[in-house]
Amino acid sequence: MSDAEVTIDGLPEPFTARGPEADDGPQVTALLAAHQEAAKGSSSADVEAVLGQLVGLGSWTRRQALVEDGDGRVVGWVSVHDRAAGRTLVEVTVSPALPRATADAVASALFDAVDRYAHEIASLRSLDTTLLDSGCYADDLRQQEFLTAAGYRHTRTWLQMTRPVLPQEATSLPSPKPGVVVRSLDRHDDNGLPVAQDLQAVHRVLEESFQDHFSSYPESFPEFVARLREDPGHRWDHWWLATVETEHGVEPAGAVVASVLGPDASGREGSYVDYIGVHRRARGKGVAKALLRAVIADSARRGNSRVGLEVDDDSPTRADALYLDLGWVTDYKTQSWHRDLAI
Repeated sequence: MSDAEVTIDGLPEPFTARGPEADDGPQVTALLAAHQEAAKGSSSADVEAVLGQLVGLGSWTRRQALVEDGDGRVVGWVSVHDRAAGRTLVEVTVSPALPRATADAVASALFDAVDRYAHEIASLRSLDTTLLDSGCYADDLRQQEFLTAAGYRHTRTWLQMTRPVLPQEATSLPSPKPGVVVRSLDRHDDNGLPVAQDLQAVHRVLEESFQDHFSSYPESFPEFVARLREDPGHRWDHWWLATVETEHGVEPAGAVVASVLGPDASGREGSYVDYIGVHRRARGKGVAKALLRAVIADSARRGNSRVGLEVDDDSPTRADALYLDLGWVTDYKTQSWHRDLAI
C-alpha cells in the first residue's frame, strides 16, 4: 500500500497518514510496547511479529495505515484484517503519550477508516454484513472508551494464562488414557511439509469442536492454513493430532496448534497454544489433558520456560478449570469488542 493510496479523514493538524514500510518496524514496535506498558504494565511487542503484519506475507490480507505527527514520529496504527468471510479483525493503536483530546481525535479518525476498509473487504466477498472484531486489555479504560465511542460493545472477557515448564516434564508427565493417541503430524520426507490428510484432519476437528463456542465463524481450509503460516512463531512441529478408538475405527478426536513465544527475561523461548479443540465424540476421554501434556513435554525438551494460552472466562466447557488443574495461572485479562457493519 503506497502513500498515495492512504487517506484518513478527520486527523487533527499536523498529523498525516501513510502506508507502512519495512523500515517502520522499530517505530511501530515501540508504539505497541508503549501502549502495552500503559495498558497492562508490561510489553511483549516483538519487531519480527510486527514486520509480519506490516509488510510480511500476512500483510496482503490487511488494510493498514500509520499516523505520523509533525516530526515524523509514528503515533497511530490501524490494521483491518480479512480474517474470514463475515469476520474482520480490527486493531487501532494510539500513542499513550498524546494528550487525551488529541488521542480521542486520532482514534475517531482511525475507527472511521476501519469502517471504510471493512466495507471494501466485505464488498469484495459479496457480503451483506460483517462482524468487526476488536479488543483491548481489561484494564485499558482509554481503549474501551475509544471502542464505545466508535459503536463497539464489550462481548467477552478472556483469561491470558501462563504455566512454567520444568525440565523433568520432558519425560515425567502421565501417558494418555488407553485408546487415546497423540502424535505430531506426518510429514513428507523430501520437504518436511505435513501431509494434506493430517492438515485437513486438524482443520476439520477444530472447526467442528468450536461450533458451539462463542463467536465461532467457519473458516475455509486454505484461509486457515495461510493465516497460521503468517505468524512468525509458526512451526509445523508445533501441531499435534489426537485420535481415539471408536466402534467405527480410529478417528480424529482433538488437535493442538501451537507457536513459538519470544525469549523472556531469562532469554528462553516459550510455546503458545493458539488452538486446542476436542471433538464432541471424544469429550470425557482425557483428550484435552493428553494434548496439553504433549505441548508441555515438547516445550520442556526444547528447554523452554513457559507455555501460554487464552481461555474464555465464560467457557461453556469450563476449560479454565482444566488449565488451573494442570498448573496454569491467569497473567492478565483481555476483552473482545464487537460491532456489526452493514454493507
